[in-house]
This record gives sequence, C-alpha cells and structure tokens, in this order.
Amino acid sequence: MIPLSAYLILSAILFAIGVAGIYINRKNVIILLMCIELILLAVNTNFVAFSHFLQNHIGEVFVFFILTVAAAEAAIGLAILVAVFRNRRTIDVEELDLLKG
Repeated sequence: MIPLSAYLILSAILFAIGVAGIYINRKNVIILLMCIELILLAVNTNFVAFSHFLQNHIGEVFVFFILTVAAAEAAIGLAILVAVFRNRRTIDVEELDLLKG
C-alpha cells in the first residue's frame, strides 16, 4: 500500500511546478493556463488521497466540482485566447496588457 506521504509529496511537486511555471513564464498565455491546470491537479490529488485514507467520499465529490470548473476555465480561456489572437495576432502577455481600459 502506498503511504499518504507519497501522495502528498507528488502533490507538492505538481503544485511547485505549476507555481514555478507561472513565475518563470510570463509571456505565453497557453502555458499559464497549463500551469493553472497543474495547480488544480495537485489540489485534486490531495483531495483524493485524504478521501481514501480517511475513508470518506466527500473529497472525491469535491474533485468532480473542481474538474468541472477546470474544464469550463480551459474552454472559456481558450475561446478568449482565440478571439484575442484573431484581433491582435499575438498571445504575448506583455502586449495584451494594452487591453486595459
């Protein structure tokens, strides 16, 4: 049986990669969205691990809600990104700040 600490370490690594990706890459919006997805995956891993080890299924229910929000975030984010790319011909974050009103 895999101990809880192994799941927590895996989750911490995924979370750290996601946060590092956000801080390192500030130019490409697609990579920023992927890093947010990694952070959400780390949270889901924690929920499932604690749900399994505590013999409680509430954490697994929360995972379904988080997956729904993540799918909606990805779909809406990519739709906005496509619309912006059609108008600006770039997805560079530094050039997208010109959209401020």
